[in-house]
Amino acid sequence: MTVASKVESALVSLKAIEASLLSLSLKTKEQEASEAFRQAALKTRTVVDEVQKRKQEIEFQEPQYEPQ
Repeated sequence: MTVASKVESALVSLKAIEASLLSLSLKTKEQEASEAFRQAALKTRTVVDEVQKRKQEIEFQEPQYEPQ
């Protein structure tokens, strides 16, 4: 497994976590818990964005890691 494929796998997992947190936020009736899930989803989105940028840097710097 290449570095790029590991990073892509991590991105998929992070996006799934974000979706789960958003879902929990919408389903939770307790306002405080709902807001906590929403905030966690927003933080996860920040991580997704940063990892996506890093993945692009890896692909630019190391052409062998570009998707086939």
